[in-house]
Formats: sequence, structure tokens, C-alpha cells
Amino acid sequence: MTTIAPIPHAITMTVKPEVKALFDEPTNTVTYVVRDPASKACAVIDSVMDIDYAAGRIAYDSADAVIAYIQQHDLKLEWLIETHVHADHLSGAPYIQKKLGGKIGIGENIVIVQDTFGKVFNEGTEFRRDGSQFDRLFKDGDTYQIGAMTVFVMHTPGHTPACMTHVIGDAAFVGDTLFMPDGGSARADFPGGDARTLYRSIQRVLALPSAMRLFMCHDYGPNGREIRWESTVAEQRSHNIHVREGVTEDAFVKVREARDATLAMPKLIIPSLQVNMKAGALPAPDESGKRFLKVPINGL
Repeated sequence: MTTIAPIPHAITMTVKPEVKALFDEPTNTVTYVVRDPASKACAVIDSVMDIDYAAGRIAYDSADAVIAYIQQHDLKLEWLIETHVHADHLSGAPYIQKKLGGKIGIGENIVIVQDTFGKVFNEGTEFRRDGSQFDRLFKDGDTYQIGAMTVFVMHTPGHTPACMTHVIGDAAFVGDTLFMPDGGSARADFPGGDARTLYRSIQRVLALPSAMRLFMCHDYGPNGREIRWESTVAEQRSHNIHVREGVTEDAFVKVREARDATLAMPKLIIPSLQVNMKAGALPAPDESGKRFLKVPINGL
């Protein structure tokens, strides 16, 4: 049984990282460049590689925008963070790493995701299921540095087994653990997901200081409102439609599971999982130099 690390008293709200958000409209994904205000050091969180699925074409416009921002501001990229193995977009981390350097990090339970989907996609014995495609596997309670800033890592599973929240001073990057208050929470019906576990993970996030800034990985503009990606712990406690104060665990599970039963699979789940569980690497080319993704029949 995994021991859950307590939230450290060392988290200091006086550290205020500079956060640049870049929104990818086709996948409703928000990529963040997080800068240490005391240096040129930065990290990229949840980058995107573009894909025209029907045409089978990869592009790097979204990743190039991240690279351009970092270069324009003369920043030094130290980390490329994946909050989890995304099922709705492909990671641009290896492309950015090749251009700018930095280490790619993800939660240690990537090995569970790799084992599950390595079988689904019949990856064979050559596919390493030990997370070694990544430069760092984070455990709950781990810390790392972005310049002078100390990042505290919280394991927040439920959406997927490998979901992590990264707390940097007065800012926390929650991945798909939470959406904006009017969006509620992410689905919990993927393999390894669990609504009850998700509720408990969200409570860990909401135990952070009230003024903590929370940054979402996605936003879909519910009811036609403009796209937003930044909230606070206090706002989520008061207004989140799924987990505001007073909502019990059982009530959340009932709503979440009923909602999940109505949802279709994400459009890009098949290419996303194959690529993202390998740290964003595309399939190896065959003898002719062509690359292929697999489509399992009745396999997801």
C-alpha cells in the first residue's frame, strides 16, 4: 500500500512563479511555461504535439509556440512535466527536449499504465514497461528544483493511476484532477481510474492553502463562456459543481459514475496512449521508413 505524504509546511506562498499559458484549441489543452522569477529557469507542463488523425500527419505548431516563447525570453528549460498519460492529446515533450534540453518527468505509476496499455496495443516484449523512457519518475512527496523554486509533487490518482499535482510556491498544476468550478472534475472510467479515489485526491488538493492558484490542463468553455484555466482552492471549495464543500464522497461517486457512463471515448485516445506512455515517442519506422499506429479491435 502506498504511503501518502502529508502536505509539507515548507510550501511557501511567498514564492510566486511566473506562469505563461498557451491554449491548444483543437484539443482544449493548456500548456504552461512556468518560470522562476529569481532566474531564467523554467519548466514546461503538458505540452502538445499536433496530429491530423484522419490524414495521419504530425505537426509541431503548438510545440514551436512554446519553444519560441522560451527563446524570446531567453529562458533555460530545466523540466518537461507530464501531469499524467494524456488520452486526448499527444505530448510534444521529446520534440521540445531535442530543441531546448530539459528532463522529462512523470509519476512513477506510469508503469501501471504501460503494463495495461502495452497489452492492449500488443507492444511485445521489446516495449519496456519500467518507465525508463522518462528521465524522472516522481513518487508522492518528492521534490525537485526549477531554478531556486522547490516543487512538491502530490500523487492524485483517480482519473488515471499516474496523475500527479505539482505544487510550485503559490501555484499548483493539477492536470485532469480538477476542471474549472463550472466544469467539475475529470472522468474516472479509464482503465485504472476510480471515482472514489479521485474524490480523495481532490480533497488533498483542496487541503492546500485557500489562496493557492490552481491551473487546469483543460477547459471546454461550459455553456459558451470564454476559455479559462486558472482558479483558486477557495473558489473550488465554494463553487465546484462536483466537489464543493458539503458534497460527500458517496454523492460525488454517484454523480461521477453516472456522468462517465454517458461519455464517448476521447477522439485521440488511440494515438495518444500509444505515444504518451512512451514519453511522447512516435512508433519506430519499419523497413521502408514509415511509422504506424495500431487500432485494437474491441480492445479498449
